[in-house]
Amino acid sequence: MSEARVDNAERVSTSTDLRSQFPGMWNLDGSPWGYLDTAATAQKPQAVIDATVRAMGVDYATVHRGVYARSAEMTLGFEAARRRVAAFVGATEDEVVFTRGATEAINLVANTWGVENLKAGDRILLSTLEHHSNIVPWQLLRERTGVEIDVCPLTQDGQIDLDAAAAMLTPAHKLVAFAHVSNVLGSVLDIGRAAELAHGVGAKLLIDGCQAAPRIKLNMHALGCDFYVFSAHKLYGPTGIGALWARAEILESMPPWHGGGAMIEKVTFEQTTYASAPQRFEAGTPMIIETIGLAAAIDWLDQVGLDVAQEHERVLAAKLRDELSRRNDVTLFGPADSIGIVSFALDGVHPHDLGTILDEEGVAIRAGHHCAQPLMEHLGVSATARASFGLYNDESDIEALLKGIERTRRIFGQ
Repeated sequence: MSEARVDNAERVSTSTDLRSQFPGMWNLDGSPWGYLDTAATAQKPQAVIDATVRAMGVDYATVHRGVYARSAEMTLGFEAARRRVAAFVGATEDEVVFTRGATEAINLVANTWGVENLKAGDRILLSTLEHHSNIVPWQLLRERTGVEIDVCPLTQDGQIDLDAAAAMLTPAHKLVAFAHVSNVLGSVLDIGRAAELAHGVGAKLLIDGCQAAPRIKLNMHALGCDFYVFSAHKLYGPTGIGALWARAEILESMPPWHGGGAMIEKVTFEQTTYASAPQRFEAGTPMIIETIGLAAAIDWLDQVGLDVAQEHERVLAAKLRDELSRRNDVTLFGPADSIGIVSFALDGVHPHDLGTILDEEGVAIRAGHHCAQPLMEHLGVSATARASFGLYNDESDIEALLKGIERTRRIFGQ
């Protein structure tokens, strides 16, 4: 696959019906599926499906190792994809490490930069709303190094309380790790202020951007953070691929994590020397097909426009919040201006029961703790129902959801 083929991946016109480009949004009988679980994983447009099938088929070969033409072509396509991802986040290609997803990216930082730079007596600041993937790796690091973890509270409407963070941060804090957009509440972090606070005490700032990357235009150096992670599958791309961005000087200072092929300069039984970043962190045969799919997803999303995506989902989320707020049997969580995500509870009905009945109505929501159990404890619930929007959703999905809620009420006799 040549660089030209990556750069000229199938395009999408904003004048077309976006939903029709997603095969997964239709049932086998041709009826539409009310998929409202994009915060968990996004459906894939046909352009991404075609790109991955092509990469798995007529274009397929290994990368970085072959002297034959197809391997060289696939290598060009693979590295062009890295440049595509870098451009998407306002970075350079030497700052982008491909990982299996955001979870692996955070673990990579914890097991390289964290092990090298954090010790007993140092502190990490997280927030109450973090996903487990931005909690557990730091707890594992605590077990290894003795570093301490502090938790920043939330404002009343579910934002990370940066005033509280300012009061909590001390020179002992070496890392602040926050979500850009909450996967439960849809609240958006002011990264600029978070960076100012972290850097003011000499700490680094890591941002979990899984929910932001499909909705917010990114420029890493303008944001001011030190690490940023995201996953392709929430970005209309394949599973099994994501990226870590870090400042080039930080990446170069980090030791390798996984050992094997592709991340070395020279291997002898006496000593091994390692490649420069980002290759140092990409041991073994990479996720070739998935990387090509990620680049295709970015091409597709850029053609639609991130501003279009953000406004489309903002309008739908606002409408659903407005409709649910009219009910006296619904509790809404998160800020009124939540971005693409609406979490709620229906009085007297467990979210799992609601999700099951909605499924019978052809509506798919997420019901559970959303890998954010500390946040559930803070909210005083064991689980919430969550509707999350993508570019393929429209008001008919909201209508179907509301109809399903009414049916649930009748079933429970309330």
